[in-house]
Amino acid sequence: MTAAHTRHHPTGGGNPVAPPAGRTAADVVTPELLARLTRAVTGSGSTVSHAPFTGKVLAELPESTPEEVAGAFTRARAAQHRWAAVPVRTRAAVLLRFHDLLLRRQSEVLDLIQLETGKTRLHAHEEVQAVAMAARHYGLAAPAYLRSRRHTGVLPLLTRVTELRLPRGVVGQIAPWNYPLELSVGDALPAFAAGNAVVMKPDTETALSALWARELLVEAGLPADLWQVVLGEGPVVGPAVVAHADYVTFTGSTRTGREVAQGAAARLVGCSLELGGKNAMLVLDDADVDKAAAGAVRACFSSAGQLCISVERLFVHSAVAGRFLERFTARTRAMRLGVSLAYGADMGSLASERQLDAVVRHVEDAVAKGATVLTGGRPRPDIGPLFYEPTVLDGVGPEMAVYAEETFGPVVSVYRFDDEDEAVERANATPYGLNSSVWTRDARRGRAVAARLRTGTVNVNEGYAAAYGSVGAPMGGMGDSGLGRRHGSEGILKFTEAQTVAEQRVLPLGPAFGLDDQAYAKLLTGGLRALKTLRLR
Repeated sequence: MTAAHTRHHPTGGGNPVAPPAGRTAADVVTPELLARLTRAVTGSGSTVSHAPFTGKVLAELPESTPEEVAGAFTRARAAQHRWAAVPVRTRAAVLLRFHDLLLRRQSEVLDLIQLETGKTRLHAHEEVQAVAMAARHYGLAAPAYLRSRRHTGVLPLLTRVTELRLPRGVVGQIAPWNYPLELSVGDALPAFAAGNAVVMKPDTETALSALWARELLVEAGLPADLWQVVLGEGPVVGPAVVAHADYVTFTGSTRTGREVAQGAAARLVGCSLELGGKNAMLVLDDADVDKAAAGAVRACFSSAGQLCISVERLFVHSAVAGRFLERFTARTRAMRLGVSLAYGADMGSLASERQLDAVVRHVEDAVAKGATVLTGGRPRPDIGPLFYEPTVLDGVGPEMAVYAEETFGPVVSVYRFDDEDEAVERANATPYGLNSSVWTRDARRGRAVAARLRTGTVNVNEGYAAAYGSVGAPMGGMGDSGLGRRHGSEGILKFTEAQTVAEQRVLPLGPAFGLDDQAYAKLLTGGLRALKTLRLR
């Protein structure tokens, strides 16, 4: 640990929660569990994962070579051909059974999520909620999303046109470490419902949560070979996944997302990317400051800020800034930090030394250049090696790294504004466009401001959960925050190829019945005018 990690600011906050006697990592990650889960990994090498709460090794895991990744795709492709022939309602029923198993056995995966990520139990439960909602939605809605659709043909009544949705084949999925359940199985569910196989590379540090989900989905009826798992270093295994996939889905940094997109484009296969964000929350002059302060705590510090859609910039109207900041900093200062595998703590640990380094660098750079720490601003090695207090910065300017770079930690910067136009302009002044939040007592005003924000999702009087949890609607980013969408129709149709089948009846699309070319062209011209008059699309 560097010297920066031991420096304390006098404005620090965050109260440690004494862990009650209970389960330990050894109790949860038993040799039997490891042997059972890792059987699903295609890999002959060896690597390890670590527990953020302690910094100690959590599990020894197989590691895959590029050749083993290729073998995983071969097995997945054979399984996919059989799976595509299964009726969509039968495929969707697997998701509904998985939904019930997940809710019934959630305590098992909550332990794994906490041990692998360092987040609190409540924040781990957000992943269970999100996956259950996705399983329910696509389990019920997939048949409608994927049904064949009739379209008006070139010659109405004489041309019968049907649009079919065919699976792409084998989806290559590269999943991140911060939400190891939701961003692994949650993203794979619609791919399976659409008739695809999946070869997934979860982050090695959080692979157990994904492997547990795979085991549960197989128990629910998914053919085992349909979901292949490979592990290893991103620069080695990631390109191998992209090199064999029929479609690629990636969640992670913008820099790596560009590399994934280039690899997919070189092979002319599609991809969807959910990348970084520098998300803004706008507190308007008529906001309920108590509710806004409570919402800001959730929006800024859930999963210790290691959430792509969490808030890192707070824009507060000058008329309410004093009252809002008083309440917000008080709530932030009172947050309880803890390491227990039980409910009760408000915030957990950062996930890695790399994340802690980024947080420390941003805060210390800001302070050195004139920013003020309103609360927090220091590591907490007394609680765990990767803990950092929830931190609120004031007086942040463009010369500071935290101003524009994504921190991905429990740090938020506060800015004051005097009118809506200013707030919208400043919120949009970023290459990112993932999520934003607007707080006001006037719902119509909130919706109007939301429509001016250049982000894929906007929450009015909520931080992120309202939009993300509404799984019937699309979620994704604009600009440097990515391509494509998860959830809703787009979240499943992206895993399909559209095929148009047109059947021509009675008359050919060419001169017939003795018509010469000129007469045929004249007849067709009149027909085109008639179709417009009849408003046939």
